[in-house]
Amino acid sequence: MASLSLLTQFSFHPNASSLPFSSENGARDGVLFPKKKWRNRWRCSAAEQPQQHRAKKKKPQAEADKGIDPVGFLTKLGISHKQFAQFLRERHKSLKDLKDEIFKRHMNLQEMASGYEILGMHRNVQHRVDFMEWAPGSRYCALVGDFNGWSPTENCAREGHFGRDDYGYWFIILEDKLREGEQPDEFYFQQYNYVDDYDKGDSGVTIEELFKKANDEYWEPGEDRFIKSRYEVAAKLYEQIFGPNGPETEEELEEIPDAETRYKAWKEQHKDDPPSNLPPFDVIDNGKEYDIYNVVDDPVWREKFRGKKPPLAYWLESRKGRKAWLKKYTPGIPHGSKYRVYFNTPNGPLERIPAWATYVLPEDVDGKQAFAIHWEPPPESAHRWKNMRPKVPTSLRIYECHVGISGSEQKISSFNEFTENVLPHVKEAGYNAIQLIGVVEHKDYSSVGYKVTNLYATSSRYGTPDDFKCLVDEAHGQGLLVFLDIVHSYSAGDEMVGLSLFDGSNDCYFHTGWVVEYQIDGFQFHSLSSMMYTHNGFASFTGDLEEYCNQYVDKDALMYLILANEILHALHPNIVTIAEDATYYPGLCEPTSKGGLGFDYYVNLSVPDMWLDFLENIPDHEWSMSKIVSTLVRNRQYTDKMLVYAENHNQSISGGRSFAEILFGNVKEDPLSSKQTLLRGCSLHKMIRLITLTIGGHAYLNFMGNEFGHPKRVEFPMPNNNFSFSLANRCWDLLENEVHNHLFSFDKDMMKLGENERSLSRRLPNIHHVKDSAMVISYMRGPLLFIFNFHPTNSYEGYNVGVEEAGEYRIILNTDETKYGGQGLIEEGQYLQITINRRVDGLRNCLEVPLPSRTAQVGLQIKPDFKNMKPSISSNDLALQSIITAREYDEPGR
Repeated sequence: MASLSLLTQFSFHPNASSLPFSSENGARDGVLFPKKKWRNRWRCSAAEQPQQHRAKKKKPQAEADKGIDPVGFLTKLGISHKQFAQFLRERHKSLKDLKDEIFKRHMNLQEMASGYEILGMHRNVQHRVDFMEWAPGSRYCALVGDFNGWSPTENCAREGHFGRDDYGYWFIILEDKLREGEQPDEFYFQQYNYVDDYDKGDSGVTIEELFKKANDEYWEPGEDRFIKSRYEVAAKLYEQIFGPNGPETEEELEEIPDAETRYKAWKEQHKDDPPSNLPPFDVIDNGKEYDIYNVVDDPVWREKFRGKKPPLAYWLESRKGRKAWLKKYTPGIPHGSKYRVYFNTPNGPLERIPAWATYVLPEDVDGKQAFAIHWEPPPESAHRWKNMRPKVPTSLRIYECHVGISGSEQKISSFNEFTENVLPHVKEAGYNAIQLIGVVEHKDYSSVGYKVTNLYATSSRYGTPDDFKCLVDEAHGQGLLVFLDIVHSYSAGDEMVGLSLFDGSNDCYFHTGWVVEYQIDGFQFHSLSSMMYTHNGFASFTGDLEEYCNQYVDKDALMYLILANEILHALHPNIVTIAEDATYYPGLCEPTSKGGLGFDYYVNLSVPDMWLDFLENIPDHEWSMSKIVSTLVRNRQYTDKMLVYAENHNQSISGGRSFAEILFGNVKEDPLSSKQTLLRGCSLHKMIRLITLTIGGHAYLNFMGNEFGHPKRVEFPMPNNNFSFSLANRCWDLLENEVHNHLFSFDKDMMKLGENERSLSRRLPNIHHVKDSAMVISYMRGPLLFIFNFHPTNSYEGYNVGVEEAGEYRIILNTDETKYGGQGLIEEGQYLQITINRRVDGLRNCLEVPLPSRTAQVGLQIKPDFKNMKPSISSNDLALQSIITAREYDEPGR
């Protein structure tokens, strides 16, 4: 089970003032959490003018909004658009009003985002389970399940009977049942350790013994005096003000002296009293005539007070262990119980899957209705986290996965199988993050996870919640971040397992516990255009800013995205958020304080579309180098925030074909052309990935299996294929095949280029050579020189490309090597090239490099390691005898 409910009383929507919150590592721009400075001196207010109160000073608006500019990113980019700027200002005002409303009901953003800790079903420390659900349209709420014979009356909470608050939250308590022959706990506040330290607390010490121990060890003489007699303080104060025979009615009440007069009289009366262990205070006014005084306390007493810890240790010692609980009680709802929530609505009774359920079976194997499963495994079998989250790297190499199709067998694979078989492959392949699609519970397996039904549950098709925790834990242990692909606009319309008409009303749900509970490291927000526009992004966009602020833009959706990013980054500073938006909404990755939406990365969806169009529709010799570069780089002002991929799951799953299927086809049908087909396919497969990885931003993604050229598309079981699993898997055995093994070897070395030479994390490339006629592209990224020859037939023995700095360049990655399935046309002696003092491409020097057709090479600028040189080496032999090392630049990001 996710967590234990708190014992303390709470209101479902606390009407408390905003308290500051800030993370240990600092909040990101956009959420202002001012730190409150507490002073050592105390202040009290005299009652000289009892009817007047000092007005609370409000911060000037300019100070409250310090550091916030709703149109900041437009100013930075030099964009002037009156209509869009006005839209950003109005959106900022609406967001500010929304935050004010939030802070009227919640203490801070952390409390607002902690609904998963109380909503749903949670074990309470007082031998019970608490259930809370939000259903404002319902008039009656109950839990039904196999634990109570599916009775709608046994475990219920009627409106007005401590069951429903004014905001529509229903609260139901499931008391554990006393075993036969056992007596109820003597004290109502008796607590039990169920999860944490579950084996502690069975010492046999009684409550009376603990109270006596606390009185003897904790309280000093006289300190417990007012605890034993709670009315003594009030009675003494009354006697001091009115005397022993004070007034008993309001009519008898005379005028009360002001506080200053009463204090001076009390001080004079008690000036000769003996020392007391009560707190010593004095009030100093310095003779000034105003109603604020300094309250001074004794420094010795203050330090003594601060050093005294609350007696929590005695309270915690009163808790009993799990063994004592099992001996006395049976669970009110046992682990593994099936249940649903029952509503009585104006339209009649409903049974629904709870919205906050963490484990759901959407469809029963016998065709019965779906149900939730109460997940509360014994602590000895529950997953315990072993590994720390990895640090977020400066560049991301993401391996996109679908758990269900991750196995070789024709079936739905499990979390455990993925953990055992796929994670080691991802680690070996050199990626530093995995992105999981279809993990959130959904109705139809064939929907790839996009018909979401339960936003807080992992899909039961793959295993239990603890199985998923084990997957994440093991991934972290192997140094892999774990991202989730989440969908906001594809929720299932099902009225049993989904959220549609959840409580009988249509506006209950429609118009983040993963990070804590499952230690997720980031989210990709899938298909944002379908939620940011009322036309779901299906309109044509010209790029005019008016299209991003007209009547079709859903301002509420934009405010949700801003607030989601602010909360995620404030509470979890290392979280990564990725935006997938086909319309490239302006400011996607700009700070929210500057008018942006606050994402860390955005997906360049134009890249896979371009490659697919080239492969399917354009002859090889007509490929445009200019289009390749402009599409991959797109807007250079945001290139560093760009996530790119040659192909992801969309190309393989959404009725299309993988690039390998397009490139290789079925070579067995034509043995005579198979060699040339394989050579072309392998060459383009490697080159497309290499240039996509290295010319763009700081993040790259690959879909599971495409790194070794998985030749088959993905097709989930559905009626039109007789529910076949033949294409709903990955053929890992292809790694034993020579062609696919060569492609995998190249992909691994490409990932090593990103890891060892920081090809992604360096500053953006200097693209200095783009020749459409020769079909050659060349660019520098730090000390790395990339050269691509896409021409299908033309090879060049000495092709000139410019470089800025003179020296030596050594080829460290060559797509044409035989170990990668190439022809090995570049000889080993040609791997080291020395610059020529000739101006080419506007640069001071150049290289003459061998460049076979359909090949690419990566050169590394090298220089002598003078520190490790032997003294006997002469300057004439320096170039030949030096120890060559990679050049490291001092400039940031280079």
